[in-house]
Amino acid sequence: MIGRMIDDFKESTGLALRLTSLALATGLALIIATCFLCAAAFVYVLQNYGLIEACVAGAGVFVIFALITAICYIVRKNSVKERAKQTAKSAMQTAFADPMVVAAGLQVIRTIGIKRLVPILAVGGLALGFLASRNAQPNEADAPAE
Repeated sequence: MIGRMIDDFKESTGLALRLTSLALATGLALIIATCFLCAAAFVYVLQNYGLIEACVAGAGVFVIFALITAICYIVRKNSVKERAKQTAKSAMQTAFADPMVVAAGLQVIRTIGIKRLVPILAVGGLALGFLASRNAQPNEADAPAE
């Protein structure tokens, strides 16, 4: 049984390695093709308009590409943050709406007793508050350098 699991692991690892190397080769070919297309466009503009215009046109294309990429990155980052917030909210709402969780909470209250549970919850709330405030403050490493 263990030998079969090891064989399955070897097979899946080999397949993943082959697919990764194929993807890398495809990406390299795409990069080389893009370089040749950029060179052809540069030569065309150089022959028709001149050196300065060709350089400015090439730089303009790459600046526009960089701006589009940055905008896509920001939009994607914001959507991932929003999705994470929604997932966290729905998980918490689901947990509190589950009758088994509510029943378990009531059983804990009955077992420990409300007079003993209040100080424990207060200390836990303080600890959670400290953790939340510590994570909310920006780190010095995350701050931009001046």
